[in-house]
Amino acid sequence: MEKIAFLGLGRMGLPMARRLAAAGHPLTVWNRSPGRADGLTGAATPAEAVRGADVVVTMLADPAAVTEVAGRFTAELAPGALWIDMSSIGPAAVAALHARLPDGVALVDAPVIGSVGPAATGGLTVFAGGEDAALDRAQPVLEQLGRVRRCGGPGAGAALKLVVMGAMVASVAAVGEALAVAGELGVPQDVAREVLAAGPLAGVVARAHSADSDFPVRLAAKDLALAGGGPVLAAAREVLLAHPSIADEDLSAVVGALRRARG
Repeated sequence: MEKIAFLGLGRMGLPMARRLAAAGHPLTVWNRSPGRADGLTGAATPAEAVRGADVVVTMLADPAAVTEVAGRFTAELAPGALWIDMSSIGPAAVAALHARLPDGVALVDAPVIGSVGPAATGGLTVFAGGEDAALDRAQPVLEQLGRVRRCGGPGAGAALKLVVMGAMVASVAAVGEALAVAGELGVPQDVAREVLAAGPLAGVVARAHSADSDFPVRLAAKDLALAGGGPVLAAAREVLLAHPSIADEDLSAVVGALRRARG
């Protein structure tokens, strides 16, 4: 079992770290806010956490957070270490991380699809990008966390994650708007939802009304910003940003927010 350092114990990071510890990996963790280690072996700094680690996993909020934390530990990475970044930061940020890697250190970008429940049970979908040798080495670690889909070279996993999130988040916003319009047109909510759920939008309707997902609206807006795109994704992001009161609630909260906004 390779020695792992896990940096970032947020909603997703903590259950993921616990999965790796339960699999038998010697594990050291670090989190920006202290007190999150919860029975795991904690380090005071990122540099302390990664010192002597074979594999470093980062699970942080955004490109700025990854860049800042990376600046605090990359000098401590030994030749032969593998860095797996599982944050959602997009391919441009991944390229910037590659440019600052110490000699002999490999990087895999491996963002995930799934929420807190799948993170705890190993049911995530992992989009992995990187050189073949690095992906081969990362595979046994990533398989402890979920189903691994190899996407291609460096940045490919980060890119596919943005494609999927762009489609999903915009679709949830569209379903929320459609249900709000249904109320204005006198169509009962249960009828509109039933008919939508019986058609090609079934998966989106289910996600829009999920009671066990935990993907904050603010992170959904961040992913749309990273994805770029055209007017549809830009409009969906504006919808999310227009409701700051639900920023820390799951994405499904946008459905109720849109209905309330239209009276």
